[in-house]
Amino acid sequence: MSARFTDRVVLVTGAGSGLGREIARAFAAEGASVVVTGRDPGRGQAVVDGIAAAGGTAAFVRADLAELDAHEALVAAAVERFGGLSVLVNNAVDDGSSGDGPLLEVDLADWERKLRVNLTGAAWLCRAALTRFVAAGRGAIVNVSSRAAERGTPGLAAYTASKGGLNALTRSIAIDYAAAGVRCNSVTPGYILHEDRDRDLDDARRARIQGMHLTRLVTATDVALAVLYLASREAETITGIDLPVSGGSTTARGLTLG
Repeated sequence: MSARFTDRVVLVTGAGSGLGREIARAFAAEGASVVVTGRDPGRGQAVVDGIAAAGGTAAFVRADLAELDAHEALVAAAVERFGGLSVLVNNAVDDGSSGDGPLLEVDLADWERKLRVNLTGAAWLCRAALTRFVAAGRGAIVNVSSRAAERGTPGLAAYTASKGGLNALTRSIAIDYAAAGVRCNSVTPGYILHEDRDRDLDDARRARIQGMHLTRLVTATDVALAVLYLASREAETITGIDLPVSGGSTTARGLTLG
């Protein structure tokens, strides 16, 4: 096992499935002790068990980031379990129980739910982690954003606003806590191949999606590796940036180039 993250403790939110699960696995494979967190204990424990079976170290802590008293408790649990905290990865998003749409059509409760989980939840978890990072004189935060934050997506006013705010928060933290040895960056995935959604992807649809990218389609592993890089010692001079991991689709839609 690589020693890249040996003796480092990493907290990954929304790690019970999908991208968060892949990020947790990637850190564990690089030697980190990983705190897997989410709302579903069954899925979270399955991720932990998979990491353990591969020779890694992980623990599950349940948390609902819509509850603002959950953030300090989550960080405290990570510190209690593994003796510290080195890296925070904010990957969790609203579970889809709230709606969205153009601004004139978004219900206030849905708007507030999206921002409470996607932005305020991430911010308050950063607060809880920052107290430990500042005291230790080091720490890294990686926020998982979205291409929608910069390019916009029709009918997703609340989601787009939450991710745009997350990008701005990333820059703010980077500036305010650089002198304390804390780095904060974000990654922006675009379309990510998904094991369930794309299982029956036909050739025509795949070609259409592929054509909107300048490179091959992006996988969860690609995004996880970018998160690892930004959290690593190799990126010690990088802070306050947003790194697109989108096959070039944040720059241009490939089909428009011809």
